Amino acid sequence: MSVDKATVARIAHLARIGVREEELEPLAVELSGILQWIEQLNEVNTDDVPPMASVHDKALRWRDDVITDGGKQGDIVANAPDGQNGFFAVPKVIE
Repeated sequence: MSVDKATVARIAHLARIGVREEELEPLAVELSGILQWIEQLNEVNTDDVPPMASVHDKALRWRDDVITDGGKQGDIVANAPDGQNGFFAVPKVIE
């Protein structure tokens, strides 16, 4: 599939991208090359390739799914400009 200058201008208009007239032809050539490369990828036989295949068979390490409070409340509130009783203290905004 080849892209012409009019198609590039239309794509630029739809994408709200300002493209000068002298840039249309080089962009058309570049987009045509990209589309030809995609057409080459469509020719690759992937019938025997399982979905989400990887180049190596390593399993990710899993951690135990344990609910905790994080144990970091003191460290977090220590960074607050004003902390009271383990909470952030903020100025009153509604009277």
